[in-house]
Amino acid sequence: MTDLDPFEQKILRELQRDGNQTMAELAAKVGLSPSPCWRRVDRLERDGIIRGRVAMVDRRKVGLNAHIFAQVRLNAHGRANLDEFSNAIRAFPEVLDAYVLMGQTDFMLRIVARDIDAYERFFFDKLSKLAGIQEITSTVALSEIKSTHELPI
Repeated sequence: MTDLDPFEQKILRELQRDGNQTMAELAAKVGLSPSPCWRRVDRLERDGIIRGRVAMVDRRKVGLNAHIFAQVRLNAHGRANLDEFSNAIRAFPEVLDAYVLMGQTDFMLRIVARDIDAYERFFFDKLSKLAGIQEITSTVALSEIKSTHELPI
């Protein structure tokens, strides 16, 4: 972990739990007055430790009921075009996360869709049409046991 003092660690834990609190509320929770607290938050943002603050949206309540993990293996020629594949994946709003992996699979994608039919359309109309793909293995998540964005700081 980078050189974070105990106050900065508390700030990060609190902001991960609730990024919408006022500076006065945050300062009181971490044991600082608002001005030094604001300076620390400002530094954490400038240093890129805090990348942004967002609203957490429940995917099901906005109609995204299918949650799929896709493992993608590229062919030998496809591996030469990792940047092209990566850029194409970034353009798909259905893909929430994409990771380059070591091992038998080259990429792991986390995808959401309205339902399985919508995922099937995405699969055949977009994902499988990308150049260099050898194989795609899709796994449908049945239920969500744990989902968090809070890092263990």
